Amino acid sequence: MQVSVDFLTVTLCEKDNYRYGGRYHITNAAETKKVASDDLQTMGAIMEREAMEFDVVIVGGGPSGLSAAIRLKQLAAESGREIEVCLIEKGSEVGAHILSGAVLEPRSLNELIPDWKERGAPLDTPVTADKFMFLTETGSFRLPTPPQMNNHGNYIISLGNFSRWLGEQAEALGVEIYPGFAAAEVLYDDSGAVCGIATGDMGIGKDGEQTDMYMRGMELRAKQTIFAEGCRGHLTKTLFDRFDLREGKDPQTYAIGIKELWDIDPEKSKPGTAWHSVGWPLSTDTYGGSFLYHLNGNQVAVGYVVGLDYSNPHLSPFEEFQRFKTHPAVRGVFEGGRRVAYGARALNEGGFQSIPKLTFPGGCLVGCTAGFLNVPKIKGTHTAMKSGMTAAEAIFESLEAMQPGHEPASYAERLQDSWLWSELYKVRNIRPGFAKGLWRGMINAAIDTYLFMGRAPWTMRHHADHITLKTASEAPKIDYPKPDGVISFDRNSSVYLSGTNHEENQPAHLTLKDSSVPIEHNLALYDAPEQRYCPAGVYEIVREEDGSNPRLQINAQNCVHCKTCDIKDPSQNIVWVTPEGGGGPNYPNM
Repeated sequence: MQVSVDFLTVTLCEKDNYRYGGRYHITNAAETKKVASDDLQTMGAIMEREAMEFDVVIVGGGPSGLSAAIRLKQLAAESGREIEVCLIEKGSEVGAHILSGAVLEPRSLNELIPDWKERGAPLDTPVTADKFMFLTETGSFRLPTPPQMNNHGNYIISLGNFSRWLGEQAEALGVEIYPGFAAAEVLYDDSGAVCGIATGDMGIGKDGEQTDMYMRGMELRAKQTIFAEGCRGHLTKTLFDRFDLREGKDPQTYAIGIKELWDIDPEKSKPGTAWHSVGWPLSTDTYGGSFLYHLNGNQVAVGYVVGLDYSNPHLSPFEEFQRFKTHPAVRGVFEGGRRVAYGARALNEGGFQSIPKLTFPGGCLVGCTAGFLNVPKIKGTHTAMKSGMTAAEAIFESLEAMQPGHEPASYAERLQDSWLWSELYKVRNIRPGFAKGLWRGMINAAIDTYLFMGRAPWTMRHHADHITLKTASEAPKIDYPKPDGVISFDRNSSVYLSGTNHEENQPAHLTLKDSSVPIEHNLALYDAPEQRYCPAGVYEIVREEDGSNPRLQINAQNCVHCKTCDIKDPSQNIVWVTPEGGGGPNYPNM
């Protein structure tokens, strides 16, 4: 579909403002219609979506989706064939929604682009030192570094910048990348097989009616659709249900990771140092820990990860993170420095036993939308990339003669024969061991690693995170200190540094199945935990001046798309759906 304004024609994929002089020129395959803005709502109601055809459509511009796109084009070039590959990304640009620690193990990158150094990949801070610490409230001591956390040969990176670089490599190979467009719907053919996706309509107001900026979404149709949405992908959830992809699998379990980027005093900078801790401020019955990664340029990436299977409804992951930075062993790093960026994202922790069925008629799942994070390593980029590359190889081998509704079953077979599968299998019992607390978890991890070498004759199980909360009356309240505005901060000033923005006049993308549940259930039983597990101040309980008439206020404009509410809500009443493309955070160097 193209939109023309007088004699100027621009493609829809540029997501420009197509209004000119109060009139719209909408061109489709059959005819050109000249429509006054006053008539646009009527026309939009009857307009059919325009469709574009590709060989492969990829949903998500993170490392797994981009690796799949690159590998498909590499294989096509090697065989002298032309294939059409399209990748869409809901962020305003590739990398805008990407957040991770991050330390990259370059194994998959070496396989995908062996000459990445010559091509200028942004891997310029090799890890030179590992430290693993245990914190008490006032002190700290060093622990032996677990073998999985040995970062020799790895690099401290900005995963957002790395994704941007991968995007450049993909475009150079001919991949069509459309940032700023959110996949809002899975398309199915008459047989029930996936045949592509549709982008969301633009210009729908809060009241659900079309505004004068209305633009119908596009259908992107393909022989194969690869879903690379990242953790808790909203379309992937619908695929789980439609194709029973989680049947016989453990529930996925998650954590929330919260991160800041700081400019620090050059005298305190130690480029290449990877520092991790467990212990304070979390109690020993809650899984979590910290990271401090020293980058070049006098910058430090600091973050805190809290397992979402925590039981105390009074716990606030955001405030645990802020409190962590005030520890005597940590605070000095940031004194005299300046916080420059903030963000948060949920991450998969289920590992091997929570991997769903990966294929279905018409497509497959790759990366964190499936859940390939290696929790003991605290790394998932190398496994996400490998899954995308493997999916690409499985799809390409039968693409030329592919029939509609083909299920790329060899993808799962290839993955099970790869190093990724054995890597995740060997660490499968470590994360679930911490369900019994920090000390039992560490003992279990040592036994599983050193005695059984990852080959214990049993597999420990996971449980869903939303069922773990105690009631508010059963759990101790936590008295968090007020932020000092120097080392620790509040949510609003933090969200500002994420660059988060949404079109205000659009339907809420944070939806409730039942509007009575937040007060009658969540507030009554758990003291409204959504106020605390959200790292962006999206959920507030507001009352009259006398404290009466409590009600939930949703500040959707603040949402950083971390998906924590969709995961941890005890009644599973909150459902995250995609907002207009281009909305959400705009992370720089994260």
